[in-house]
Amino acid sequence: MPVLVPGLTGTIINTITVILGSLIGIFIGHRLSENTQNTVLHGLGLVTIIVAIDNAITTQNILIPLFAIIIGAMLGEWMQLEERLEALGRWMERTFGERLGEKDENRLVQAFVTASLVYCVGPLTIIGSVQDGLVNNYEFLLLKAVLDGFASIAFAASLGPGVILSAITVFLFQGGLALLAMLFGGALGGVTADNPAVIEMTATGGIVLLSIGFILLGIKRLRAANFLPAIFLAPAFVVLLQWLGLGF
Repeated sequence: MPVLVPGLTGTIINTITVILGSLIGIFIGHRLSENTQNTVLHGLGLVTIIVAIDNAITTQNILIPLFAIIIGAMLGEWMQLEERLEALGRWMERTFGERLGEKDENRLVQAFVTASLVYCVGPLTIIGSVQDGLVNNYEFLLLKAVLDGFASIAFAASLGPGVILSAITVFLFQGGLALLAMLFGGALGGVTADNPAVIEMTATGGIVLLSIGFILLGIKRLRAANFLPAIFLAPAFVVLLQWLGLGF
């Protein structure tokens, strides 16, 4: 496959598809009735929950996601990740809101935060970014780019133009993971889908993603961003257990 920028090709393609999908959604969104927009949003919520559960049940030891979520949530609250992400969204609203034609600050922030979390939580994000950074293999990110592109159309149509700003999050997060993989390639050489650390990271990410599904369905407004540290704690716990000879 052609390589645009070594280690970052998949991230660049993914960022472009999010932007293009968002533009299409913004263009057709005003043509949809409020009921249609809500129904589309609820459909996305249902699919998100199915994907989240599918990821969550892959765990080989439920105690790892459990402790990762508990400790991760405490870390997230201490770091005030939800507030920081919302503050970033409000800054983007002040900077880009008028240009995007979005007058409702809360709606733009919700669109940015929701889309950012959905696009950056999941096995394709982690594995794809690492493989792109390690060996310039962006097959996983290419698949993710297609999925995110279609999701962006639906998100932007129902949540508004704030979704396009999540492209920045995708580029920075996935690009950062790819760069880390390039820097620490030797240590990350075993990052594959059947690696126990990746499995538990995927399962924990599924639980975090479930909170986004609840938000999209209007079931409960959870402080989803504060669960993000759990995704990185899960593989750390696996490595620790392996080092102690206690499984895996």
